[in-house]
Amino acid sequence: MNIKTIAELAGVSVSTVSKILNNYSDISDETKSRVLQIIRDTGYVPTKSAKLQERSSSGLIGVIFAGRQNIDFSHPFFAEVLSSFKRQIGFLGYDLLFLTNESPDSSHGDYLTRCRQYQIDGCLIISGQDVEPAINELDRSEIACMGIDIELQGKRSGYIMSDNYKMSYKAVEHFYLLGYREFGYIGSTMESKISNLREKGYTDALEGFGLIVNKSWFVNGDSFYEESGYQAMKAMIQAGSVPQALFAASDLLAIGAMQALKEHHYQIPQDVAIMGCDDIEACKYTSPSLSTVRQNKDKIGKLAAALLYDFIHTEAETGSIMVEPEIVVRESCGG
Repeated sequence: MNIKTIAELAGVSVSTVSKILNNYSDISDETKSRVLQIIRDTGYVPTKSAKLQERSSSGLIGVIFAGRQNIDFSHPFFAEVLSSFKRQIGFLGYDLLFLTNESPDSSHGDYLTRCRQYQIDGCLIISGQDVEPAINELDRSEIACMGIDIELQGKRSGYIMSDNYKMSYKAVEHFYLLGYREFGYIGSTMESKISNLREKGYTDALEGFGLIVNKSWFVNGDSFYEESGYQAMKAMIQAGSVPQALFAASDLLAIGAMQALKEHHYQIPQDVAIMGCDDIEACKYTSPSLSTVRQNKDKIGKLAAALLYDFIHTEAETGSIMVEPEIVVRESCGG
């Protein structure tokens, strides 16, 4: 017997039961009477951890863009995931509080200190590069955490990401069936685990199809943004040759690469077919429109909210979910 079971028996939300246990005044007398009767009938006694949770609940979820180099609101993929998360967690009765790692005042406190100070119920942690030790401390704490594209390992933590290895395989398979046999890759910084995982999936798929991995056509930039893709593609062109087909670790990298190709009078997809990754809204409006491997941003956000809610309100074990990617065919890959 736990607070979730009481809520199900009473036909109310977990947060409603928590409010009744803490004598909140915004619950109707009828609902309060029904819940209290079920508590008496079942003999439910909150555990120590449940009492702590009920007593300290603030209705706040912390949001952290992890890493000394982080994505923040400027990346459309994470912005869409966050929008989906915000809607779903709002339905569940929570507000968001953003925690920054950019305060010049050291007395501001680390993430865990601030989470305890604000009595934050749980945290959404969004992947970045060069992740600071304070993230690991928060992950290992008593506060429930949910990661997006970052593998959290704490006892009250979980994470969600697309199957990055499989999305690269899908890109190679699609190009291969279209008749392409020369493949290149543009990735983010070599410190990015996500970019490296996508590159490994790509090279493994090429080897699986019996194709040559030409490392001169594999270039890493310094971010997932357009300028990085533009510079990476220019470097490849200046090295003397380009592949028939190119997969980029993000749509923004692909868009930057397309600009560099156009400036050097390459036609897309006649000379170089291109596919990105994420399926951001801008893919529909590039010229030619950008083929991509879609990450289901709405699903990722909703799942993150639902799992984090369960970690907060139940004794759910830590876990991870891989979301299936999907090829979206537009003009840039030639079919």
